[in-house]
Amino acid sequence: MSPRGGASHLDSRPAAPAARLQSFGPPPLAALGRPGRPIRDIPAGRVSALAGPGPAGSARMQAVIFAATTPLISGQNDQGYIHDLLRQYGASEFVARTVQFIVVRPLEILVIIVVAWLASRLGARVAKRTLRSLSNRTRLESVSPRASLRIETIGALVASLWRALVWIIAGLTILGVLGINLTPILAGATVIGAALGFGAQSMVRDFLSGFFIIAEDQYGVGDAIAVGDTRGTVEEVNLRVTRLRAVDGTVWYLPNGEIRRVGNSSIQWSRALVDIVVPYGTDVDRATAVIADEGTAVASDPAWSSMCLGPPEVWGLNSMDHESITIRLVVRTTTSQKDTVARAMRGRITARLQREGIVTTGADG
Repeated sequence: MSPRGGASHLDSRPAAPAARLQSFGPPPLAALGRPGRPIRDIPAGRVSALAGPGPAGSARMQAVIFAATTPLISGQNDQGYIHDLLRQYGASEFVARTVQFIVVRPLEILVIIVVAWLASRLGARVAKRTLRSLSNRTRLESVSPRASLRIETIGALVASLWRALVWIIAGLTILGVLGINLTPILAGATVIGAALGFGAQSMVRDFLSGFFIIAEDQYGVGDAIAVGDTRGTVEEVNLRVTRLRAVDGTVWYLPNGEIRRVGNSSIQWSRALVDIVVPYGTDVDRATAVIADEGTAVASDPAWSSMCLGPPEVWGLNSMDHESITIRLVVRTTTSQKDTVARAMRGRITARLQREGIVTTGADG
């Protein structure tokens, strides 16, 4: 076969299939320049040097052209419509990127800010209206006079949390638009969150407990409560701690996460318990009649009637031993006047028993 015929035979062979093109591997893109750069901007000598002669060179040329006109990573060079339009009309890469950055990205950031502002306001309103609707359905106002204030407090808290979440997401989205890699930021935030989760477990528990204390209205400012051995009046309640002032003036700070059981004597009404102790052998029926009569007189007195929510009741013999007998009288009072009414009744009843010739040995209540 003649060299000419051999050359003709070689030239007539079909182009290498796509599977053979993969064997060449990706061309050295550093020699071509930026991925996605138009082939007209690549010097011809550089392309020819990469391609080489013959059919194999032709196949390599196809691979070179494909790699030079296709982004290395999907979406890496997708600069947007304005960028592509300017490049199509012959603008340089620098001009196209500059216009894209100056014109389009500020608009994207503005849209993100507007959407975040609308979402934060609408979400806050929806949260507050939903809580008000639940309050109206369950008629919380008839159960607690603080219900409306509590609903407003919880609504404001939920709205604040929603706003914070929306603006955090908006901030991360803006950083992504500016081309900042969020992976290190998110990784760092994950590490910090894990560290705080392990190191601040008690604080997180306090905040969660405080939220449910306020949401369920377990107690509020001005309520007389008992937490374990600590008793007093609540002066402040927040998400982390409850401040309590005892009868002797001592101020106690109770972390909400450590409050396992609490007694509230300031919900709707209270009951004053007055125990009258008389000597053993006293006529119980006579003493009981005198105690009931004087208790009714105290409750009818204008100075005390506003504090008593009903007539006194004598529950009768409460306890006894070989020296004394205890007779108990109770009366329902307003939440903050239980002790005041109890002291008044104890003094008046003791004086009446002494006038009736019934000597008391002591009184408790």
